Amino acid sequence: MRFLFISLELILSSTAIHLSKATFTLSAPDIRRLPADSGIEVAFAGRSNAGKSSALNTLTNQRGLARTSKTPGRTQLINIFEIAENKRLVDLPGYGFAKVPMEMKKKWQKALGEYLEKRECLKGLVILMDIRHPLKDLDMDLIQWAVDGELPVLALLTKSDKLSQGKVSGQVLAVRKELALLNADIKVQAFSSLKRTGSEQADKVICDWFQDENIQPLGESSETPLIEE
Repeated sequence: MRFLFISLELILSSTAIHLSKATFTLSAPDIRRLPADSGIEVAFAGRSNAGKSSALNTLTNQRGLARTSKTPGRTQLINIFEIAENKRLVDLPGYGFAKVPMEMKKKWQKALGEYLEKRECLKGLVILMDIRHPLKDLDMDLIQWAVDGELPVLALLTKSDKLSQGKVSGQVLAVRKELALLNADIKVQAFSSLKRTGSEQADKVICDWFQDENIQPLGESSETPLIEE
Protein backbone atom coordinates (compact mmCIF):
# COMPACT_ATOMS: atom_id res chain seq x y z
CA MET A 1 0.00 0.00 0.00
CA ARG A 2 2.83 2.35 0.89
CA PHE A 3 4.55 1.51 -2.41
CA LEU A 4 1.33 2.28 -4.31
CA PHE A 5 1.03 5.63 -2.54
CA ILE A 6 4.62 6.56 -3.33
CA SER A 7 4.22 5.46 -6.96
CA LEU A 8 1.08 7.58 -7.36
CA GLU A 9 2.90 10.54 -5.82
CA LEU A 10 5.77 10.11 -8.28
CA ILE A 11 3.39 9.89 -11.24
CA LEU A 12 1.55 13.05 -10.20
CA SER A 13 4.85 14.83 -9.63
CA SER A 14 6.18 13.84 -13.04
CA THR A 15 3.07 15.04 -14.87
CA ALA A 16 2.68 18.31 -12.97
CA ILE A 17 3.15 21.53 -14.90
CA HIS A 18 5.74 23.98 -13.60
CA LEU A 19 5.95 27.36 -15.33
CA SER A 20 9.44 27.76 -13.87
CA LYS A 21 10.63 25.15 -16.38
CA ALA A 22 9.91 27.50 -19.27
CA THR A 23 12.70 27.79 -21.82
CA PHE A 24 12.87 30.14 -24.77
CA THR A 25 12.25 28.24 -28.02
CA LEU A 26 12.05 30.79 -30.81
CA SER A 27 10.81 34.16 -32.05
CA ALA A 28 8.71 34.26 -35.19
CA PRO A 29 7.47 37.17 -37.33
CA ASP A 30 4.32 35.21 -38.29
CA ILE A 31 2.53 31.91 -37.66
CA ARG A 32 4.29 30.17 -40.55
CA ARG A 33 7.51 30.12 -38.52
CA LEU A 34 5.90 28.69 -35.37
CA PRO A 35 6.17 25.10 -34.10
CA ALA A 36 3.64 22.56 -35.39
CA ASP A 37 0.07 23.50 -34.47
CA SER A 38 -0.36 20.74 -31.89
CA GLY A 39 -0.37 20.37 -28.12
CA ILE A 40 -1.48 23.26 -25.91
CA GLU A 41 -0.56 26.93 -26.01
CA VAL A 42 -1.49 29.66 -23.56
CA ALA A 43 -1.01 33.14 -25.01
CA PHE A 44 -0.28 36.45 -23.30
CA ALA A 45 -1.77 39.53 -24.94
CA GLY A 46 -2.21 43.15 -23.95
CA ARG A 47 -1.46 46.75 -24.69
CA SER A 48 2.18 47.58 -25.26
CA ASN A 49 2.52 49.20 -21.83
CA ALA A 50 0.66 46.52 -19.84
CA GLY A 51 3.77 44.73 -18.59
CA LYS A 52 3.49 41.40 -20.45
CA SER A 53 7.17 40.55 -20.42
CA SER A 54 7.53 41.41 -16.74
CA ALA A 55 4.53 39.23 -15.91
CA LEU A 56 5.99 36.30 -17.84
CA ASN A 57 9.28 36.66 -16.00
CA THR A 58 7.48 36.75 -12.65
CA LEU A 59 5.26 33.75 -13.37
CA THR A 60 8.19 31.65 -14.58
CA ASN A 61 10.44 32.95 -11.80
CA GLN A 62 13.07 33.79 -14.42
CA ARG A 63 14.12 37.41 -14.47
CA GLY A 64 15.54 37.39 -17.99
CA LEU A 65 13.27 34.92 -19.79
CA ALA A 66 11.20 37.51 -21.65
CA ARG A 67 13.11 40.64 -22.62
CA THR A 68 11.78 43.78 -20.99
CA SER A 69 12.29 47.39 -21.99
CA LYS A 70 11.55 50.80 -20.54
CA THR A 71 10.16 51.66 -23.95
CA PRO A 72 6.70 50.07 -24.41
CA GLY A 73 6.13 48.04 -27.54
CA ARG A 74 9.46 46.25 -27.87
CA THR A 75 7.81 42.83 -28.26
CA GLN A 76 7.75 42.82 -32.04
CA LEU A 77 7.62 39.07 -32.67
CA ILE A 78 5.65 36.07 -31.48
CA ASN A 79 7.85 34.59 -28.75
CA ILE A 80 7.51 30.93 -27.80
CA PHE A 81 8.52 29.40 -24.46
CA GLU A 82 8.23 25.65 -23.90
CA ILE A 83 7.37 24.43 -20.41
CA ALA A 84 6.89 20.74 -21.23
CA GLU A 85 6.57 18.58 -24.31
CA ASN A 86 3.92 20.13 -26.57
CA LYS A 87 3.01 22.74 -23.94
CA ARG A 88 4.00 26.33 -24.61
CA LEU A 89 3.60 29.89 -23.37
CA VAL A 90 3.27 32.50 -26.12
CA ASP A 91 4.17 36.18 -25.79
CA LEU A 92 2.23 38.04 -28.48
CA PRO A 93 3.12 41.48 -29.88
CA GLY A 94 1.67 44.30 -27.80
CA TYR A 95 -1.00 46.55 -29.25
CA GLY A 96 -2.25 50.09 -29.03
CA PHE A 97 0.70 52.17 -27.83
CA ALA A 98 4.06 51.49 -29.45
CA LYS A 99 5.69 54.54 -31.01
CA VAL A 100 6.86 52.82 -34.17
CA PRO A 101 6.41 53.44 -37.91
CA MET A 102 2.90 52.60 -39.14
CA GLU A 103 4.24 49.97 -41.55
CA MET A 104 5.88 48.07 -38.69
CA LYS A 105 2.77 48.40 -36.55
CA LYS A 106 0.66 46.88 -39.34
CA LYS A 107 3.07 43.96 -39.53
CA TRP A 108 2.69 43.32 -35.78
CA GLN A 109 -1.09 43.58 -36.04
CA LYS A 110 -1.16 41.05 -38.87
CA ALA A 111 0.97 38.58 -36.91
CA LEU A 112 -1.24 38.96 -33.83
CA GLY A 113 -4.46 38.64 -35.81
CA GLU A 114 -3.30 35.56 -37.71
CA TYR A 115 -2.20 33.84 -34.54
CA LEU A 116 -5.51 34.44 -32.78
CA GLU A 117 -7.57 33.43 -35.80
CA LYS A 118 -5.72 30.34 -37.01
CA ARG A 119 -3.79 28.78 -34.13
CA GLU A 120 -5.88 25.73 -33.17
CA CYS A 121 -3.72 24.69 -30.21
CA LEU A 122 -4.51 27.96 -28.40
CA LYS A 123 -6.38 26.84 -25.27
CA GLY A 124 -6.29 29.89 -23.00
CA LEU A 125 -5.73 33.63 -23.26
CA VAL A 126 -4.12 35.80 -20.58
CA ILE A 127 -5.07 39.43 -21.21
CA LEU A 128 -2.98 41.95 -19.29
CA MET A 129 -4.33 45.40 -18.47
CA ASP A 130 -2.92 48.20 -16.34
CA ILE A 131 -5.18 48.13 -13.26
CA ARG A 132 -5.41 51.93 -13.40
CA HIS A 133 -6.82 51.86 -16.95
CA PRO A 134 -8.57 48.52 -17.56
CA LEU A 135 -11.07 47.50 -20.22
CA LYS A 136 -10.04 49.89 -22.97
CA ASP A 137 -11.81 49.39 -26.30
CA LEU A 138 -9.06 47.18 -27.72
CA ASP A 139 -9.02 45.05 -24.57
CA MET A 140 -12.78 44.57 -24.75
CA ASP A 141 -12.59 43.68 -28.44
CA LEU A 142 -10.07 40.96 -27.67
CA ILE A 143 -12.04 39.65 -24.69
CA GLN A 144 -15.25 39.56 -26.72
CA TRP A 145 -13.47 37.67 -29.49
CA ALA A 146 -12.25 35.07 -26.97
CA VAL A 147 -15.73 34.76 -25.49
CA ASP A 148 -17.25 34.24 -28.94
CA GLY A 149 -14.72 31.45 -29.54
CA GLU A 150 -15.43 29.89 -26.12
CA LEU A 151 -11.82 30.42 -25.09
CA PRO A 152 -11.14 30.76 -21.35
CA VAL A 153 -9.67 34.11 -20.32
CA LEU A 154 -7.55 35.24 -17.38
CA ALA A 155 -7.64 39.02 -17.04
CA LEU A 156 -4.53 40.11 -15.13
CA LEU A 157 -4.79 43.64 -13.76
CA THR A 158 -1.13 44.55 -13.68
CA LYS A 159 0.84 47.14 -11.71
CA SER A 160 -1.40 46.75 -8.67
CA ASP A 161 1.47 48.06 -6.53
CA LYS A 162 0.71 51.50 -7.95
CA LEU A 163 -2.59 51.66 -6.03
CA SER A 164 -3.66 51.35 -2.40
CA GLN A 165 -5.17 48.03 -1.36
CA GLY A 166 -8.60 49.63 -1.15
CA LYS A 167 -8.41 50.95 -4.71
CA VAL A 168 -7.08 47.60 -5.96
CA SER A 169 -10.09 45.81 -4.47
CA GLY A 170 -12.42 48.38 -6.00
CA GLN A 171 -10.91 48.00 -9.45
CA VAL A 172 -11.03 44.21 -9.31
CA LEU A 173 -14.69 44.25 -8.28
CA ALA A 174 -15.57 46.75 -11.01
CA VAL A 175 -13.84 44.71 -13.72
CA ARG A 176 -15.42 41.46 -12.51
CA LYS A 177 -18.84 43.10 -12.55
CA GLU A 178 -18.35 44.38 -16.09
CA LEU A 179 -17.03 41.08 -17.45
CA ALA A 180 -19.70 39.05 -15.66
CA LEU A 181 -22.15 40.53 -18.16
CA LEU A 182 -20.48 38.43 -20.85
CA ASN A 183 -21.49 35.23 -19.03
CA ALA A 184 -18.24 33.48 -19.94
CA ASP A 185 -15.22 31.71 -18.45
CA ILE A 186 -13.29 34.82 -17.41
CA LYS A 187 -11.22 35.08 -14.26
CA VAL A 188 -9.96 38.43 -12.95
CA GLN A 189 -6.86 38.81 -10.78
CA ALA A 190 -4.90 41.78 -9.46
CA PHE A 191 -1.22 41.34 -10.28
CA SER A 192 2.11 42.98 -9.51
CA SER A 193 5.40 41.83 -10.98
CA LEU A 194 7.22 43.97 -8.43
CA LYS A 195 5.56 42.47 -5.35
CA ARG A 196 4.51 39.16 -6.96
CA THR A 197 0.92 39.87 -5.96
CA GLY A 198 -1.46 37.43 -7.66
CA SER A 199 1.31 35.26 -9.10
CA GLU A 200 0.22 32.14 -7.21
CA GLN A 201 -3.40 32.49 -8.34
CA ALA A 202 -2.40 33.17 -11.96
CA ASP A 203 -0.01 30.22 -11.93
CA LYS A 204 -2.82 27.89 -10.83
CA VAL A 205 -5.21 29.05 -13.56
CA ILE A 206 -2.60 28.67 -16.30
CA CYS A 207 -1.37 25.27 -15.09
CA ASP A 208 -4.97 24.05 -14.90
CA TRP A 209 -5.43 25.01 -18.55
CA PHE A 210 -2.39 23.00 -19.54
CA GLN A 211 -3.65 19.96 -17.65
CA ASP A 212 -7.32 20.17 -18.63
CA GLU A 213 -7.83 17.71 -21.46
CA ASN A 214 -11.46 18.81 -21.72
CA ILE A 215 -10.62 22.25 -23.09
CA GLN A 216 -11.69 22.11 -26.70
CA PRO A 217 -9.87 23.68 -29.66
CA LEU A 218 -10.93 27.24 -30.38
CA GLY A 219 -14.46 27.25 -31.75
CA GLU A 220 -15.91 29.43 -34.45
CA SER A 221 -15.87 33.04 -33.35
CA SER A 222 -16.65 36.35 -34.89
CA GLU A 223 -13.99 38.14 -36.88
CA THR A 224 -10.61 38.43 -35.25
CA PRO A 225 -10.45 41.85 -33.58
CA LEU A 226 -8.67 44.53 -35.55
CA ILE A 227 -5.85 45.48 -33.21
CA GLU A 228 -5.03 49.07 -33.98
CA GLU A 229 -4.96 52.44 -32.31
